[in-house]
Amino acid sequence: MGRLYCEPDERRRVDSGSGHWSYPLLGPEHGCVNQCMSGMSYYAGTAFAPEAVHEFQEGFLVLSGAGEARIDGQTFPLKPMVSFLAPAGARHTMRSASPEEPLALFWFHAKA
Repeated sequence: MGRLYCEPDERRRVDSGSGHWSYPLLGPEHGCVNQCMSGMSYYAGTAFAPEAVHEFQEGFLVLSGAGEARIDGQTFPLKPMVSFLAPAGARHTMRSASPEEPLALFWFHAKA
């Protein structure tokens, strides 16, 4: 097992395109098992980002900003402190309500 924490200067930005980027926080190198990972994602685009589908379940908590999420065709509003789940195999995407204030989310995933 590796070190059980991540320092701020260790985080590396991962650009996914369409105004979406992430910072992975915890993963296997920190002792996470069963596809457990966590991170922060930002959505600056006002159009939905390309949909994602994973073999693991993914939970989200909105930290700041506003926007919408779409999970398997169901669309709902996002604002700070809203939490939601994308089940394993569910198509999901998000978008910001404003390009001036990106939608910021904490996420985690683990084996379903």
